[in-house]
This record gives sequence, C-alpha cells and structure tokens, in this order.
Amino acid sequence: MKFTKLFYSAVIILATMGCSQGGGNGESGSEAGIDEDTAQQKEEASMDKQKETAEDKMTNNGITLTKVTSPKFPEATLTLNKPKQGSKVSQGKVKFDFGVANYELKNQTPDAKAKNCANSKKGQHIHLILNNRPYTAYYDSSFTKDMDEAHYVVLAFLSRSYHESIKQKKARVLTQFTVGDAEKKDVDLSKPHLFFSRPKGTYLGKDTSNVLLDFYVANAELSKDGYKVRAKINDTTSFTIAKWQPYFINGLPTGDHKIKLELIDQEGNSVKSPFNPVERKITLSADEPLDS
Repeated sequence: MKFTKLFYSAVIILATMGCSQGGGNGESGSEAGIDEDTAQQKEEASMDKQKETAEDKMTNNGITLTKVTSPKFPEATLTLNKPKQGSKVSQGKVKFDFGVANYELKNQTPDAKAKNCANSKKGQHIHLILNNRPYTAYYDSSFTKDMDEAHYVVLAFLSRSYHESIKQKKARVLTQFTVGDAEKKDVDLSKPHLFFSRPKGTYLGKDTSNVLLDFYVANAELSKDGYKVRAKINDTTSFTIAKWQPYFINGLPTGDHKIKLELIDQEGNSVKSPFNPVERKITLSADEPLDS
C-alpha cells in the first residue's frame, strides 16, 4: 500500500514537472518570437533611416546637397483672378490680380534667421515664373508687369522669405495666356512639367555657404521607381533627386557656376516638355552683401 502511494506521488511530481517545463518552453518560444519581431522592426527602421538619409544628404565631387526643413503652411492658398486662363491681353503693362489666403505676404518666415541663407528683407512673397525664365518676386497680391508680345505659360506660387516654395497644389497657379498678336499655343498643362526657381543671380559673403536649390514639379510625383530630377552642376557633378524637397548646396567655391535641372522618367529619359531641361548661371563672391 505504501509502495502504491509512493508510486502515485512520484507520478504526480513528474507530471507536474513536465507541465512546468512545457509551460516554460512555451514562454521561451513566445519571448523568442517577440525578440525576433523586435529585431526585424529595428532592422526595418534602420533601413528606412538609411534610405531617408541617402535621399536627404548626397555628396559628389566635394559638393553636398542637404535637405532643408522649413515651417509648413498647409492652409495657404493662391488663386489668380486676372489674367484669365486662355485669354488674350494687350501688349505692355499687364495687370495681375492674385488672391492669397492663410498666408501673410511681407512677413518674415519664422526660421529665416536660423537658415543662414539668402533671405529677402521684404519678407514672404509670390514667385512669378513666365515660360520657365528666372522668376520675379512680388510682395503684393496685385501688380502690373511689362510684357512683350508672346504666348506665356505662367507658374506662380507662394514663397517663404528665403525663396523656398510652398509645395502644395492649392498654393500655386499654373495657367497660360497670350499677350498681343502673338500666336496662341495650347501647352498641355496636365502633363508633367519642371520649373526652375532657385538658385538665382549673385550670392555674396555669408550667403554663399548655403545656396538654396529649389524647383517646382507639376503633375508628377518624384520617387525611387518613378519620375526624378537630375541636377547637374558645372557639367561635372550630377545628383539624381527622387524626392521633391528643397536642398542647400554646400561646397561651391566662389566664382561662376552652371546649374542644370532635368525631369526624367523611370528609364532615365528626359520628359518631353517645352521647359525641360533648364539651365541657370549663378555667381558666388566673397564680398559681403551691402545693406539695402
């Protein structure tokens, strides 16, 4: 009888140990699964960070493009009341009448001083680009401009005080009209187009350290597997940009420089557009800017 009781006691103890060990193994497997998931998440996060870093900072031949982060204006809007889309206006002084909402022209953008780049003392403004020529900045919503006889494709957008565009569709106007007796053209404004904004002109003294590279893409989304912008500096240094964002150009020596921008498709071919590619010349000088 004693033997039987001892036997059953031993069986119960062994069974209890087995359950305990089985439960332990189950918990270890669960913890191992969690650890594996965590490791995978960390690896994916690291890869995303590396990808972001690669897109946000690029260096070639001693020249670096660095992403610029700026205040957002998600509610800012720009509309054009005059001239009307497709209209014909008289040669000479042409009246432009814009509507601006949720954005203050002539204000300094909050981080302007911290940017350490060329900044307009007159504040935030409108960039007006005609046929992808160098823009003119306007600080009032209504103004007149002397215009020669021609057909014009007009891109206008709201700009921060340091000339960086507000990159949202409702903050820009893309239209066309004819001045004088010039032949009217029908440019398809629903197709992809690239417009050059910055850099522009001459940079002096401290303004040469951070030269803003900013362009406007219409009807195309830049991505690794889609449209891209090829930026070429002085025909020798090339960058492929797969994300629509502004950059500072760092490492340019003083002197004259050429900046060429080209919208390309997934295969690397130039996108057909009357304004693609586009090239500008700029000058960097060690002389300090004069107060004006």
